[in-house]
Order: sequence, then structure tokens, then C-alpha cells
Amino acid sequence: MSIFILGIESSCDDTAAAVLKDNKVLANIIAGQDVHKKFGGVVPELASRAHQQNIVPVVDVALKTAGIEKIQLNAVAFTRGPGLLGSLLVGISFSKAFAMGLGIPIIEADHLKAHILSHFIESEKEGYRPPSFPFLCLTVSGGHTQIVVVKSHHEFEIIGRTLDDAAGEAFDKAAKIMGLPYPGGPVIDKLAKEGNDMAFRFPKPEVPSLNFSFSGIKTSFLYLVRDHLAKDNQFIEKNKTGLAASIQRTIIEVLMEKLKQASEKTGIREIAIAGGVSANSALRENLTEVGKKNGWQVHIPEFSYSTDNAAMIAMAGYFKYLNHDFAGQDVTPYARSKD
Repeated sequence: MSIFILGIESSCDDTAAAVLKDNKVLANIIAGQDVHKKFGGVVPELASRAHQQNIVPVVDVALKTAGIEKIQLNAVAFTRGPGLLGSLLVGISFSKAFAMGLGIPIIEADHLKAHILSHFIESEKEGYRPPSFPFLCLTVSGGHTQIVVVKSHHEFEIIGRTLDDAAGEAFDKAAKIMGLPYPGGPVIDKLAKEGNDMAFRFPKPEVPSLNFSFSGIKTSFLYLVRDHLAKDNQFIEKNKTGLAASIQRTIIEVLMEKLKQASEKTGIREIAIAGGVSANSALRENLTEVGKKNGWQVHIPEFSYSTDNAAMIAMAGYFKYLNHDFAGQDVTPYARSKD
């Protein structure tokens, strides 16, 4: 008998709902929040208010798109964390009430682990197959950068993480310094395609083991732009594509170097990426090229599952459902990852 899971994602500024039939997506609906653009970043209080407005319509559309009735659902999975507490509370509170009304269990999902598990969503892509255990996953987003050994659907070991800023944060900060619109990461990606990635050089951090640091790259970018603007107030406009390409190349080189070290250290050649930054076209291209040179089996998520979405939450919920791993009505959100 098929299992239907409703997934709810509300960790930041996207209100999302998805319906999965086993590991197949029937609906994956996302409502964004344009209110943050004029502030150049997410405003937590505005985000939680927008989630309250969006959550019911998004779930309604997801169920209608999936073509099922709510009484067919077996469980409701939701993002417990990490994320903005106000935003998470909206998703958790809705999930508790909705599931209680239907008399079905609730399932908590860790946002970062769910990104990784999105690789197990059924895909119609030619040649698709999910990663084999164990595999390495480079999880890169605006708030996190990790290298994870994935041993099963339930067992994850973090072997490298950022000591300060995340890769996605470095992209967004560079974009903000250049006066680009929010969110800046995709804009950097687009501009970089037209620029010389060797136009500017930024020092790469020397961090022990498999950990990362991106604060120095951010600072170096800031000082370079500041110093050149002092001599030419049109510097950014004249060098926009070169700046974008150069900072992108530097960040990706750091990510790839650590990933190669992780593969050599563990002997694992099944390599995946996940998280919002995995949508970056240059990162995808670099991983594919490095994978060919090193004999890796590379797994890159579909674009729709790279950024925040509820399908990945439902996928994580599905595996927990099979394990009878349910949450209680006393469950509360967490802002930072517990691992």
C-alpha cells in the first residue's frame, strides 16, 4: 500500500508544501516573499508574518495539485530546524494542528539532512539512480557549509564544516558589496558567465582538516572593492562581471579542494551536493569535471530540489515513517543544528 506524506517547509522565507506518494512527488508548491528585497536580506519578523498568510493556501494548492484528499494522508512531516524560530513555529504549529485534526502522526525533519535526502526523490532524468551508501555530500547554503558521510537514510556523520561564514553567505555578501539585488547568489552566477574569473585574486584560507572558513574571502573582497572605489567611483560598474567571476571561482575552488581531500581520506567515490548553493551552475560544472578526473560517481540534485522546498522534507518524513519515528505534540523548533 502506498504511503502519502505531506511535507511542510518554513525555515526561512519560503512557505512550501509538498505531497509525496512513497518517493514520488505529486505536488511541490512554494510561495516566496518579495517583501525582503527592499531590505537586502530576510527580516525574521516579516518572514514569520508572511508564513502565517501563506501556509493554508500553499497546503490547499498542494493537495489539489496532488489530486488527493487530506484523509488519504498517512503523516505530516515538517522542518524542525535549523532556521528562523518565528518561521519554524508557523510550520510546526500548523503541522501539529492539521495532523491532530486528521488523527495522523507528525514527523520532524532536519532541514540539512532533508537537503541530502532529496537525492532519493524519484526522478525521470535519464540515467538517474540514487546515491549508494556510504556517500559524501557537500551541503552548501546561505547558512551552512558541511561535508557529510551519509551511511544510511538515518545515519549522518559531519566530517567538515565552516568555522565561521557559509559559502552562500560569502556569495550574498559579495553581491551586496557590489550593490546587486537580493538574493545575490543567483545574480553573481549569471554575471560570472560573462566575466574573466582570473581578473582578480583573493587569498584562500588555510584551515586545518576538512573544515572551511569564508570570512577572510569576504573581507578580502570588501577591501579590494573599497580601495579601487577610492580611485575610481565607477570601478564596480566597469568590473562587475570580472568581480563576480573571480569571487565565484575562489569560493568554488575552496569547496572542491576540501571535497577532494574528503574523498581521499575516506576512500568514498560516491559524491553528492545539496543545498541552495548547489543550484550554482559553475559549482555543478566543476563538480562534474572534478568527478570525471577522479573517477567519482557524481550526484547533482534537480534545480527544484536545490533551493528550499517541501518535497525534501516529505522525503525525509517518508523514511522516518517507515521506521515509525514519530514526533510528539510537545516538539519545539531549534535555530541551530544539533549535530
